[in-house]
Amino acid sequence: MSKRALVTGCCGFIGSNLMRDLVSRGWDVDGVDDLSTGDLEPIIDIGIRPVPADLLHMYDSQDLARKSATLVINGDFTHDEVLKRVRSGMYDVVFHLAANPFIKQSIEYPVETYETNTFKTIGLFDACKNNVRTVVFASSAAVYGNTILLPIRETASTFPLTPYALQKLHCEQFAELSNSLYNTKIVSLRLFNVFGPGQRGDSPYSNLISSWCNNLSKGKSLRIDGTGNQTRDLCYIDNVVDVFRLVAEAEVPSQLSNIYNVGCGVSISNNDILEYIVEKYPSAAVHRAPVREGDINHSQADVARINQELNYKPQVQFYQGLEQTLKWWGL
Repeated sequence: MSKRALVTGCCGFIGSNLMRDLVSRGWDVDGVDDLSTGDLEPIIDIGIRPVPADLLHMYDSQDLARKSATLVINGDFTHDEVLKRVRSGMYDVVFHLAANPFIKQSIEYPVETYETNTFKTIGLFDACKNNVRTVVFASSAAVYGNTILLPIRETASTFPLTPYALQKLHCEQFAELSNSLYNTKIVSLRLFNVFGPGQRGDSPYSNLISSWCNNLSKGKSLRIDGTGNQTRDLCYIDNVVDVFRLVAEAEVPSQLSNIYNVGCGVSISNNDILEYIVEKYPSAAVHRAPVREGDINHSQADVARINQELNYKPQVQFYQGLEQTLKWWGL
């Protein structure tokens, strides 16, 4: 199987880890990122050649040796020069991770975030039709909303609570329509809570684990929202990268389901994690805050479908991953 791929959002947390994994396995990979939330640093050591999207045509005309470095296009993933490459049939697989992931921003600026998260994604999907074998789309478990019945199956009803969740759902729906109309398979991965080394923790939008690690490293107190009884299916980054690759390497893409949950199938409460950390670091201070707008109460993935169809089994369990993350932070 040919392994020629484009990774959008290649400098983000998941995208950079995926880039590193693919390159280490011999894939011929290009990345694209506008660097609005990502950074080149996590992939600098794989040997990259950053090229502004506006100059991409000059880079291509020079016919530079492709193996000398991994191309990282600095710009929008829907830049004309990027889409031209996609339409040319250059890529076997497109991994689409680029997005504005900030829930609060989607609430405050629904129109602007719709442009990035939905309309541009549909533009990319359109460029891929009949030109790319498989598109792997990073969706979100947020599409389920506050679901009472756990664990959550892919067949559960969707009740988005934020524009961000609705934006992801609309992309999924367009992807399903595309699957029935065009000769390209688009698979939507409903990611539950992803964490691990290298994840930023210095933003109001940081997730629980990265935020707590950041605060611990700086001697700041740990914020816990509401009662702390909220539960999450927290999935270590290596497990998530494995899923993206498993989908891309499927020999018969048409036999893949349109949607897969990506989690560990285990639900852990914020209080349980906090108790583990405080026991490990007794000097850690804790402060309580109101529940964040748009947060759900409980989440747990049913991973039976992806286990049966792709033989996916999470290799790193939560507390193993937490220890690895704390170690990366120097804690």
